[in-house]
Amino acid sequence: MSLPDATAWTLPWRGLGLSSNLDAADQPHPYRLLAESPGLFDFVEYSAPLSLDETREHASLFPRMWERRQDVPVLFHPVHLNLYGPELEPVTALEAMDAHARAVGSAWVGNDIGWWHSGGQPFPGYLYFTPPFTEAGVRDSVAHALHVQSHLSVPLALENPAAFAKRGELHVLDFMARVHACTGLPLLLDLGHLLSYQLAAGLPLEAGLDGFPLDKVIEIHIAGGVITRRHGRGYYVDDHTQPVREELFGLLESLLPRCPSLRAVTFEGDGHPDEVAVLTLRRLRALVPATPRPPLALTPVTAPAPALTRGSEPWALFETGYGTKPETGGDVEGARAETDFRLAVVAETLDRDWPISRLLLAGSREDLRAFTASPEFRELFEGQGRSPGHAFASWTRRRLREHPDEGTAAAVTFETFLPNAFMTRPPPAPGPGQVGLSEDVRVGSFPVDLTELVFAAKALRRHLMGRAWACEVLDVSGLESLAQVARRPGRGPWSFVVRRRGRGLEVLTVPPAVLELLRPLAKAPRAVEEVPAAVLAEGRALGLLRRG
Repeated sequence: MSLPDATAWTLPWRGLGLSSNLDAADQPHPYRLLAESPGLFDFVEYSAPLSLDETREHASLFPRMWERRQDVPVLFHPVHLNLYGPELEPVTALEAMDAHARAVGSAWVGNDIGWWHSGGQPFPGYLYFTPPFTEAGVRDSVAHALHVQSHLSVPLALENPAAFAKRGELHVLDFMARVHACTGLPLLLDLGHLLSYQLAAGLPLEAGLDGFPLDKVIEIHIAGGVITRRHGRGYYVDDHTQPVREELFGLLESLLPRCPSLRAVTFEGDGHPDEVAVLTLRRLRALVPATPRPPLALTPVTAPAPALTRGSEPWALFETGYGTKPETGGDVEGARAETDFRLAVVAETLDRDWPISRLLLAGSREDLRAFTASPEFRELFEGQGRSPGHAFASWTRRRLREHPDEGTAAAVTFETFLPNAFMTRPPPAPGPGQVGLSEDVRVGSFPVDLTELVFAAKALRRHLMGRAWACEVLDVSGLESLAQVARRPGRGPWSFVVRRRGRGLEVLTVPPAVLELLRPLAKAPRAVEEVPAAVLAEGRALGLLRRG
């Protein structure tokens, strides 16, 4: 247990901050923005694993953050930190988090009250489970929060979670106030998360704020999101890549003078190009001047953590959230909206590695729900699996044993072994005057020809999505045509081209002349003059070739 240090509980003014995943490939780039517009914001709040060593290994902007942390302070906003759920965080993980926070000089650590991971696996899309806003939910959240704080040298700031469904008799602000009263921990108010609850409950945006302990709020988050409407009801999706809604700017402006303990306002602008992020930051800069406030002395929290009772039944939320069991006696519409969103995130996750197989076996809502309701998916979060993709592979094998289909089996086999193409040595780099295969491209071979199936999967996605924009319905009955194509593979062997795309792989159908050129280039570059000009131009236009 970390002994409280009064100096660690004296919080400096941090001002206006920008969030970051510390990935140089992501936008916005915080340090580039500051170089171009000094004083645009004051600190960086970064999301990273609990372990400093893991963050240092995988975060490409970590060296820049480390170098600049004296003049651009940081706040650590961890991922994989459970503040709710059936099991407490392991002490070793919390000790690593404490060492991480102290090393980078994070004045406090904040996180949403939610169940983020289980069995060593984060829930797909980091879409955590929000506790029910009940007395049992309060007790379980208090046990988690005090357990974490007991191993943390700096204060833990408790963030109100996002919500699709209204579960429990308490308003989210009353829930947060009770958790604060039981722990003494400071609060982090996320405005978009608050909007999500108000819509779920059918309440005005400001409802519940008058009785909320705003004097205990040390940080405010503002981020982008999307409101969708179904059956006359609104749902807010906390999507940081979207623009900030106007009503959240207004709410922030009204709250700033009411939060005397406030020490930071963070714009969670993940995914905003620099030129867009700067517009939001300039607007926020006008509301949050750089002029510092005096240090804030908090009373160190030393209360022992009570036993975790699990009275709020987190696994029941898991089963409802992934469609295993229906919502009973509560917000049925909200629960269905939450399940739909979780299924969409699972589909997006699977499509990185299984874009064809997923459409063939889990293309509809009901078939996708059959996967998330399966023992293979559940075992993933009980410590018996490696990833959603591996769980899907196990599920597909069982489905094909129960319902044999040679065409679908060929597609599954192809996508199972597709990553092996990148286990070979990279293509040799071309020298001056030579042309070679692009570094992220491989040429592979398969016993049957799936060219038409690869084309059909992309064409059908495009067709169905185009119609959905017009008629507001994704008519998945059209997937039958894909199954038909899968049942008529061409004769093999088949040579194919695959390239990395984001975090997944993309199989390309290319003209025969280009394919004939790519096969030998996988072994050695060739002189430019040996390649027909038209073929060279087409290969480069497709991003498959590079020149020395």
